[in-house]
Amino acid sequence: MSRPQRAITVVAAGAVAALVLVLAHLFLGRSELPPGDIVRALTGRPRLPVHEVIVLQYRLPRVLVGLGAGALLAVSGVLVQAVVRNPLAEPATTGVGAGAALAVTGSLVLWPEHGLAYPAAMAGALATGAVLYAAGRRSLAVAGVLLGAVLSAATSLVLVVDSAPIAVVLRWLVGSLNARTPQDWAQLWPWLAVLLPLAWLLASRLNVWALGEPAAVGLGLRTAPFLAVVLLAAVAAAAAAIAAAGAVAFVGLVAPHVARLVVGADHRLLLPVAATLGAVLLSLADLAAFSVSIRLPGLDTDVAGVPVGAVTALLGAPVLISLVRKENRR
Repeated sequence: MSRPQRAITVVAAGAVAALVLVLAHLFLGRSELPPGDIVRALTGRPRLPVHEVIVLQYRLPRVLVGLGAGALLAVSGVLVQAVVRNPLAEPATTGVGAGAALAVTGSLVLWPEHGLAYPAAMAGALATGAVLYAAGRRSLAVAGVLLGAVLSAATSLVLVVDSAPIAVVLRWLVGSLNARTPQDWAQLWPWLAVLLPLAWLLASRLNVWALGEPAAVGLGLRTAPFLAVVLLAAVAAAAAAIAAAGAVAFVGLVAPHVARLVVGADHRLLLPVAATLGAVLLSLADLAAFSVSIRLPGLDTDVAGVPVGAVTALLGAPVLISLVRKENRR
C-alpha cells in the first residue's frame, strides 16, 4: 500500500473511530440515562428537561472539544517539530502553556468575578508566542523552554501571594475536559476552521524547509516570513487547544510521531494523519479518564474521574523515552 493510500485509510478509520467515541461519550457517563432517553434528547424530544441538559450541554460539547483540541495539539506539534527540526519538540516547547497559565492566574487574582479565564488564556498564549519569535529566532527550542520556565516561576510566585485560584490554575496546567459547555465548543471550532486548512497549505513549503535552510533558500523559499507564519500557526493552534482543554501533555508529541511512522515525513500526508490521530487520542484518553475511580488518602469514598492530562502523560512518557533513546543512538 502506498503512503497516500495509507494516509487515506488512517483518516477514514479515524473518522469512524471519532464517530464511535462520540457515541460512547454520549451513552456513557456518571448519570445513568437509558439509551432511549439519550436518543430522545438528541432528537429534541427529551422525556425530562434535565436529560437534554446532560446530553447536549455537557456530554456532546465535552467530546467535541476533546476531538478539536486533540487535532489542534497534533498539528501544532507537527509545525513546531518542522520549525526546530527536532522530533522531541511539542507545543509545550514554545512555552504557550505556561503563558496561558500565568494569564489565567493573573485574571483570577485581579478580576475574579469577570469570568476572563478563556480570553486570558488565549491572550497569554499568543503573547508568549510573540515574545518567543522576537527573542529566539536563532534557537526557538531553547528560547521556548527558558521562556516557559520563567513564566511557570512567575505563576508559582503569584500563587504564593494569593492561593485562591490554585484549583482553576491546576486545571490549565494538567489539562481537563470536565464541565465543557457549548460555549467552549463555539470558541474552539472557528480556530479549527482556519488553522487546519492553513497548516495544510503550508505543507509543501514545509517539505522544502525540511531539506535545510541553504537548500530552501536556493529553491526560492523566503525563510524569515515563512517561519513567522508557521510559528504563528503553531502557537495559535496550541493556544486555542490549551484555552479549551488546558495544557494537555504529549498529544502534540505522540500523534506526529505515530503519523510519521505510518506515512513518512511528507507534510501533505503527515498533517491530516496527525490531526486525525491527535483527535482520536485525546478523546479516547478522556473516555478512560472519566471512567477511572481512585481512592485518595483520608477519604472514605472513591473519587470519580481523573484529569485527561494525567492519562495522556502516562501514555506519552514511554513514547518520549523511546524517542530519546532513538536520538541517542544516532
